[in-house]
Amino acid sequence: MIDLSNNKLSYDNIDNIYNQIDESSDKEINTIWLGMQDYKPVFDLQKKIHSNRTDKMIKDVILMLEHEHVYTLGKNANLDHVLSDSGEIVQADRGGDVTYHGPGQLVCYPILDLNKYNKSITWYVSILQDTILSILSEYDIKAIKKDSPYTGIWVDDEKIAAIGIRLSKWISMHGFSVNVNTNLSYYDNIIPCGIFEYGVTSINALTNKKIDMLRFANKIDAALYQKLTNKVES
Repeated sequence: MIDLSNNKLSYDNIDNIYNQIDESSDKEINTIWLGMQDYKPVFDLQKKIHSNRTDKMIKDVILMLEHEHVYTLGKNANLDHVLSDSGEIVQADRGGDVTYHGPGQLVCYPILDLNKYNKSITWYVSILQDTILSILSEYDIKAIKKDSPYTGIWVDDEKIAAIGIRLSKWISMHGFSVNVNTNLSYYDNIIPCGIFEYGVTSINALTNKKIDMLRFANKIDAALYQKLTNKVES
């Protein structure tokens, strides 16, 4: 994993950060740790990488990070599911409804050319789900994956990981988030993913332990890399 967390992204330095990623990306899949970042500049960075991946100007990139507090709206989000205007709200071009990102939550944005893996949305979502499940099991968390309209990872009736992706020409962007040490009270301002009847949880809430975020990110990275490369090799 390439550590660029000392760089605070802004609209002024996106090109510079992109160039650092490009120069460091000598593998077929290159994971970048960005640390704590605002949502909007990372969104723009994603779009730049996605565009250049489509043009084969850069190899596959996986961005891993935490976001500052933000609520994001999917393409089909219902504004009635935003119960308060007390936080930043950003429109995104991923699928899904409204969700929350913030400190203590691992966010993973794989920007991958699925042409070389498997041109299947179902397969890709399943790979992401299985990656998360495999690592949660290391914390003795018995979680399950659910399909639409409850897509994500669940522990009983509480969601611990959300998935929202976008594909264009089979190049992926956006991805998933896992509640690790998340302050779950921020979900009180929304109806997460538009699901009224169920709640949310985190690894910290389930284990009563503070989880090292970078260590957790490395575990997710290794598991996702293995599942993707196994497909290529097979």
